[in-house]
Amino acid sequence: MPSKETVQRQRALGGALGVVMLGMALVYHFFPRVFHVDPTRVQTQRAMNLGPAAAPLGTGRAPASTAQAELDAGPPVTLAPTDVIVARMSRKNESLPEQKSADTPEVEALLDKATKALRNGQLAGDKDGAAALFAEALKLKPDSRAAAQGLYEVRARLVAEIGQDILVGDEESAKDLLDALKSVPDSKDDVAQAEARLKTLAQVRPMLAQAAALLQQGKVDAPKGGNALELYRQVQQLDAENAVAAQGIVQVQRAVLDRALAAVASNDFKGAGDALTEAATILPGSPALQDVQGRVDGIRHQRAANLLAQARSALDGGDQALALQLAEQVKELAPDLQGLADLQERLTNARLYASYKPGQVFADRYVDLPGQTPSMVVIPTGSFSMGAPDGEEGHAGAETPQHQVAIGKGFALSRAEITIGQFREFVRASGYQPDSQKLGGASVYDERSGALRDDPDATWQSDYAGRAATDERLPVVNISWNDAKAYVDWLSQRTGKRYRLPSEAEFEYALRGGTTTKYWWGNGTPTRKVENLTGAGDRSQSGRRWSNAFEKYRDGYWGPAPVMSFEANPYGLFDIDGNVSEWVMDCWHDSYVRAPTDGSAWVNPGCSTRVVRGGSWGSSPDQVRSAYRQGADGNVRSGRVGFRVLREL
Repeated sequence: MPSKETVQRQRALGGALGVVMLGMALVYHFFPRVFHVDPTRVQTQRAMNLGPAAAPLGTGRAPASTAQAELDAGPPVTLAPTDVIVARMSRKNESLPEQKSADTPEVEALLDKATKALRNGQLAGDKDGAAALFAEALKLKPDSRAAAQGLYEVRARLVAEIGQDILVGDEESAKDLLDALKSVPDSKDDVAQAEARLKTLAQVRPMLAQAAALLQQGKVDAPKGGNALELYRQVQQLDAENAVAAQGIVQVQRAVLDRALAAVASNDFKGAGDALTEAATILPGSPALQDVQGRVDGIRHQRAANLLAQARSALDGGDQALALQLAEQVKELAPDLQGLADLQERLTNARLYASYKPGQVFADRYVDLPGQTPSMVVIPTGSFSMGAPDGEEGHAGAETPQHQVAIGKGFALSRAEITIGQFREFVRASGYQPDSQKLGGASVYDERSGALRDDPDATWQSDYAGRAATDERLPVVNISWNDAKAYVDWLSQRTGKRYRLPSEAEFEYALRGGTTTKYWWGNGTPTRKVENLTGAGDRSQSGRRWSNAFEKYRDGYWGPAPVMSFEANPYGLFDIDGNVSEWVMDCWHDSYVRAPTDGSAWVNPGCSTRVVRGGSWGSSPDQVRSAYRQGADGNVRSGRVGFRVLREL
């Protein structure tokens, strides 16, 4: 137990952060009536390992010198200075009287004397104490706000000092201050709380002392019925937020964590894991637990790193069998080793995705000029039911019969629709003349009529309304199927890889993203901004509204948005069912009768009508369904249609 002088020095050395946090915790716990707070936060603040704080100001007293063994039951308990606590507590309150006239000279003299007594720590107990002087001033002038506020501050200061004494176990000093508090008006509730706390202190002090002794003997969590942890838990049952018990439990966990480190140093990873599991039951998620867990994991990593490196080298060299054998050895040594799961995934992906992995994002660089392809994402293989089920509202005959399609070959899709900037790069490098320039014009949105109109001057460099497109991140529109096909052929030439438009089956499979609902986000209006859709809350520049839109939905756009402005679907694809509809490879067929079941494109030689999939900024809710499909002449250029690209793996 530290002496009075030692405690006083500890209080004088604290940092400002520790002062404020622990001071607040003290007042919150002992006297919550003064400070209205969430009590669940107090225990967290008290459990923090704060540095020493400054000494209380204005009290003119030192802690009692009686030896108290329970102070040694955990890390040093430090306190906030009284002035800091009082500054938090002594706020102007609405219950102060309304002062109708200025204080008289006699009252002002009493107030001045009372203020000096308060500053000198003479709070209560005699006629020259601040409490008595402020009370006398109130007798002379009952509406004196300064006198009422002074009494409130005296009470707050006494409350803070009593709380400090209780925290360090200075029962005698706390009782003396409690007697003084009883003489202060309006202190009934504070007195009752302090008395209850003192009663609890008397009950838990011997338990804390015994727990401290057990800690010193090394009986931190065993044997059962005679260890420090059990005693600290019992103290917390009596006093749920006892700071000494909380800090003692920290010490118990520290001892258990030391056992974990000793075990792992002897290659006993099972023993280390058992100790970590036990430590997690003591203080789940504590910084010390996370630190030791990280150190144990680091040792595992070091022991297994060589094997993992050998496995990777084997896989890179094409020896999948050896890589698999080494991976199993790594798994036995450190099943949670960072990189092991990646290696196992690479083993699978080597078979299915040419060593890419589902969800992986990449871009191919051009082989004969600077630049790279659009950002691509790998789509996982699998199977799905293509088309609309019979009971789906809004479905058409062209979406039936629903049939099973297997996607057995890996492929990647561009994460977003091809932008004006990307298409411009293609036109400049290749000299290609798009159909909007060669054939003339496109079908664009007319703000006056609210419908699409033919504009002979609109080109792929125009936006959805025929104006010059100024944002290179907007999806390119007003292009034909032939333009899209020319772009993917150019990518293939520039990269040496096989780029093409997706098949209709591949597009619907990727759009659904593994879902079976009406839309990839669910069966109705989305509850978050998922796509650029026709929302009932959207307005055009002239204030037009959609006549058929998603109720209570607003994405903020009337027309296309810059790509990737919204949420990706489960396969990592942006704007797949909104923004602009997209050309696919297939020829149009009125139904799925005799449609391929392997995901390939359904193409008839010489066909002129192609398939458009996915919703756009102007599509009705029925036209945004995952199963919705439509046909369009391959020469059509529209402000609602763009495309994205597929790369075979």
